[in-house]
Amino acid sequence: MASIDQIIDDFAYLEDWEDRYRYVIELGKALPDLPDALKTAEHKVRGCASQVWLVVKPEAGANPVLHLQGDSDAHIVRGLVAIVLAAYDGKHAAEIAALDASDLFAKIGLIEHLSAQRANGLRSMIARIREDAARLSDGG
Repeated sequence: MASIDQIIDDFAYLEDWEDRYRYVIELGKALPDLPDALKTAEHKVRGCASQVWLVVKPEAGANPVLHLQGDSDAHIVRGLVAIVLAAYDGKHAAEIAALDASDLFAKIGLIEHLSAQRANGLRSMIARIREDAARLSDGG
């Protein structure tokens, strides 16, 4: 999976929106499939038009490192999931709770090219991860 820095660099290199759109789809294709056993109501993200699942697995400790997995049934949304995971996976819960990846998506010019439904779904994914991280960084 590409790092968030690599993704940002790639977006800067790709000037045409159609190329960026194809790149997001390619990121989604490279995302490992989420096992069907994890595609449950508990992991489903509410507020997304497509089906989206996010799994947060914390390491032990008061401010655990969080490992994230995700998937979607829509190609472009799966790519958005891949970018969100690149931004947050492997970071400490408190760091994730403080990081709003919406700013990152605005910086790479992605938000303005998404439909309102997809932009809302993206914000729902980010909010869900940050809420889980905040809960886990408090030891909950």
